Amino acid sequence: MSELRPSAVVLDLDGTILESEKLARACFQQACLDVGIAEVDLRVYNRCVGTTQETTETIMRKGYGPEFPFDVVLRRWSDIYQTQILQTAIPRRPGIEMLLERLRALQIPMAVVTSSRRTTVETKLNKSELAEYFEFTVCGGETAFGKPDPAPYAKAVERLQCPADRCWALEDSDPGVRSAHAAGLTVFQIPDELTPSEAVRGLGHEILGSPLELLARLI
Repeated sequence: MSELRPSAVVLDLDGTILESEKLARACFQQACLDVGIAEVDLRVYNRCVGTTQETTETIMRKGYGPEFPFDVVLRRWSDIYQTQILQTAIPRRPGIEMLLERLRALQIPMAVVTSSRRTTVETKLNKSELAEYFEFTVCGGETAFGKPDPAPYAKAVERLQCPADRCWALEDSDPGVRSAHAAGLTVFQIPDELTPSEAVRGLGHEILGSPLELLARLI
């Protein structure tokens, strides 16, 4: 195997493999409308992207204030989102399937590390017909701490039995990048809707425009 090739690749799910961030945001806005909140500051919502449910709750309660009915919104948000993902496969991010096919052809093992809960992850991967590419998934709530803590990526590397510096991580969000970087993986960020912050840019990882930019490195 070329020294340029990774020994394993770990990918985030939402916003990296699937175009699911737009759907999640739309479902959140609809949930707010359904419970009588006509408008919300999406800058608060954007700080939740890539984090766990617990961190999302903390950010929203602080950002939207004590009157924000988080539990009610969460239940409605979850109901709308689950209905959507059960009805229709979420589109794949452009170029991701070509990258997955190339990695599989090279017999490079792949895993998913995500902040989403397992039942939701399995539904989305199965609906999108992508589950077969991955050795396993590390999901939200399955490590002591979630992204941006390194624990989820550290668990994936341990299961892959691969040195962290020989693993690639593909992420779209800043919390995911921080998690993978802290765990010692070689990180590639492919932003979805949110621009990486200056602090995250300072980590020195590569920021790409598409999964296709990695194909040339897999000669």
